[in-house]
Amino acid sequence: MRLKTRYEIGEIPHSEHPCPQAMRKDWLCLNGEWDFYKQAPTGGKAYEGKILVPFSPETLNSGIAEGFVLKSGEKLVYTRKATLGKNLLQGCTLLRFGAVDSECEVFVNGQKAGGHKSGFTAFALDVSKLIVEGENEIKVVCSDEGTRNHGARGKQNDKRGGIWYTPQSGIWQTVWLESMPKAHIGEFKITPNARTKTVRIQSGCEEEVQITVFDGEKEIIREKFSEEITLSYDFTLWSPENPKLYDFELCHPSGDCVHSYFGVRSFGKLRDGKGIMRLTLNGEPYFFNGVLDQGYWSDGMLTYPSDLAAQEELCMLKDMGFNTVRKHIKLEPMRWYYHCDRLGLIVWQDFVNGGGAYKFTHVAAFPFLGFHHRDGDYAYFAREDEGGRCEFMQASEETLAQLYNCTCIGVWVPFNEGWGQFDSAKVTEFIRSKDDTRIIDSVSGWHDQGEGKTELKSLHIYYTKLKVPKDSRPVVLSEFGGYSMKVDGHVFDESKEFGYKKFKTGEELVSALQVLYEKKLLPLIKKGLCGAIYTQVSDVEEEINGLVTYDREIVKVPVEKMREINQKIDQEAKKV
Repeated sequence: MRLKTRYEIGEIPHSEHPCPQAMRKDWLCLNGEWDFYKQAPTGGKAYEGKILVPFSPETLNSGIAEGFVLKSGEKLVYTRKATLGKNLLQGCTLLRFGAVDSECEVFVNGQKAGGHKSGFTAFALDVSKLIVEGENEIKVVCSDEGTRNHGARGKQNDKRGGIWYTPQSGIWQTVWLESMPKAHIGEFKITPNARTKTVRIQSGCEEEVQITVFDGEKEIIREKFSEEITLSYDFTLWSPENPKLYDFELCHPSGDCVHSYFGVRSFGKLRDGKGIMRLTLNGEPYFFNGVLDQGYWSDGMLTYPSDLAAQEELCMLKDMGFNTVRKHIKLEPMRWYYHCDRLGLIVWQDFVNGGGAYKFTHVAAFPFLGFHHRDGDYAYFAREDEGGRCEFMQASEETLAQLYNCTCIGVWVPFNEGWGQFDSAKVTEFIRSKDDTRIIDSVSGWHDQGEGKTELKSLHIYYTKLKVPKDSRPVVLSEFGGYSMKVDGHVFDESKEFGYKKFKTGEELVSALQVLYEKKLLPLIKKGLCGAIYTQVSDVEEEINGLVTYDREIVKVPVEKMREINQKIDQEAKKV
């Protein structure tokens, strides 16, 4: 049963600017009510009505009746009118989508504007030649075979249950128009360096542009450059303890201006005085104390109900004393990363997995017994389909480009527990070629390919004793815990529950967490443990091992109790 959260969604949900990392003044949010129908394979309409974008039709917040299912061969058809003024016809107008699951074609005024495949990454279409001043019609036709083919699907499964969740489809992030002159700022890149206290800006265009940097309201830098510049200043370094950000504006001679920001920080590795390899932030050993976040909501599924909801949840995690969030097998809207940037939460970002059928014995049971497999064996990992592997690499490149400028992201996680895993050493090199400023957790959990091939020894431990194995790489506990407690009236299914260790009362749960962290985890830090990611932020459907319930109504672990536990972890980490 779907449960409503307490958050108001309004007539135009998610109406804030969707990309604080690159804001222009001339834009138009296209969220809100769209005409909608489901098209049968024969061409007839299987369902017709209104839908509230950006919520998928399977969600309560969409306004569609509960029980909506998109079957194989069916399509979703969205249409709406948009009235445009001259400010949106400056020479170049882009129609942007935060995410559409999993494949779509887009039409403007009856003409095809383009399409996209991959249900979790953003894309933009140039509609400059298709739009007119006044009324325009936008049509989006979606199909979603993501749970049935080898494409990216994450935790979605047609046979939901346990750690697999109800699939969704169609538009699930913000849709908007943005206009600028024909000559304009391109897809710019920001690369900070904490050691040298510099920031490299690549403008994405050949013409000379101007950059102005602000510390609060004070202008501290104004320079002109072509293509690339390295800014040097006594920048305050960004960290969860002091999430200092600097606003800046890039302006093109054409009049195009983009507002953005950066934080100056560096992620890396070093060997401490005892010869133990540690992870670092800004050149110093740093313990990444985090929590796993599936990013699922009871009434919006992959889409959180409002910007306020996202902010409040991240503030809660910060108040609990966590400094890291592992975003698990999905991408969030860009505003979510902006809130992590400004609040001071490091993000370990998963890529979205795909591939063939999940083979529990191969991927999970054998590793639990100590058997690991080489990921060049595509059949073993259900990755025989070359098209699926190519799609993963394309989506990986899109993920890296989309999130590159986010200050908060410290770790890339291409593969999790062997799901859709293949050629992890080669994938690691590909990621490093695109971004050598962050750590790569190549194989989170299982099927480690060995020292010299990947950067971390990454463990998932739920049932056995926590440990730090001897390894030349930094050792992280990238999943652990999963303690569950059912809260009647706040669960997806009163008759089914999934968790790794079950407790009946909040007192029992808190007491168990104190033992887990203070007696079992804390002593491992001096032995070399570099990070720990607790499972998880919230319950998801029948998976009830969250710190809060699925409807976000009940905080099962009081904030002050979790903070007390994490303060002890932080104190121990500072001794390293």
